[in-house]
Amino acid sequence: MNPLIRFFRTKIYTAVFLLVVILLIGIAGYKIISGYSWVDAVYMTVITMTTVGFGEVVALDDTSKIFTIFLILASVVIVGYALSIITEYILSKNNIEELKHKKMQKKIDSFKNHVVICGYGRNGKQAARKLSAHNKQFVIIEKNKSIEERLQMDRVPYVIGNANEDEVLNLAGVDRASCFISALPNDADNLFVVLSARQLNSKINIISRASSESSYDKLKFAGANNVILPDKIGGDHMASLVVVPGLMEFIDNLSIVGKSNINIEEVAVEKLFNTRRERTIKDLDLRRKTGCTVIGYKDENGEYIVNPEAELRLAANSKIIVLGRPEQIEALNSEYDID
Repeated sequence: MNPLIRFFRTKIYTAVFLLVVILLIGIAGYKIISGYSWVDAVYMTVITMTTVGFGEVVALDDTSKIFTIFLILASVVIVGYALSIITEYILSKNNIEELKHKKMQKKIDSFKNHVVICGYGRNGKQAARKLSAHNKQFVIIEKNKSIEERLQMDRVPYVIGNANEDEVLNLAGVDRASCFISALPNDADNLFVVLSARQLNSKINIISRASSESSYDKLKFAGANNVILPDKIGGDHMASLVVVPGLMEFIDNLSIVGKSNINIEEVAVEKLFNTRRERTIKDLDLRRKTGCTVIGYKDENGEYIVNPEAELRLAANSKIIVLGRPEQIEALNSEYDID
């Protein structure tokens, strides 16, 4: 439940409780002090609390008058409090969504080097799930307001709006983001969004979905660093399961996200040693220290080397790709204090 709604309900429950208490005190007081019957005691209490101005059932003595004065003063305060709470709740109920969005926007504004996902369809939702498993901050941009309830149920930060508008991209923090994923179903929309994101942040890493192979070059030209063709990948994967089923089954069992099932990790060499002193893969001795095996190397220019030699010198701003069982990856992260 929304904290604001819970807050108002708590105050309403408190107001109702106080009304019941003062009602019971009034009934008991008139019954004991004035000797009224139960019906007359309830009647006197109600007309006193509501200040309707009807006359007394029986003339009041001095003690009853003093009690009535107390009851009137207490009732004015409690009834006034209850009315103010109910009125505030009714007026604020219409603004709850706005307040929720303001709170959400405040959270998004605190993000830095996060991922912006445009579109919360099949691909966008899958990307969000993977990023969440890897504890990576992200923001969803979704144009379809009917999906907002699903976004709230999934408890993900989001912005409702058209990603073609710079204002919406700025609300998602594209200028501060490290990566942008455009997962819209329409290639033309992806193209426009990629152009806008690249214009707002020249350094951001952009990954775009494409339905048609003819859109690949256009999206790359627009500024996408990577273009993914889900249909092509799916077809290639199915064909590979026919040609090399054992190999594909092994690859499918590898995991790169999650807290306890990671098999592959990409690590910047700066996290492993001081790059002012040159070292080789052999010098790291990761196999002995952690059980992990180095299966790839990405140099400072972004070029990959598969199964690098042990004598390969590790340059600054480069990365190594390691393979291991989940406990070996955990040992690597623990050994070098990698988050």
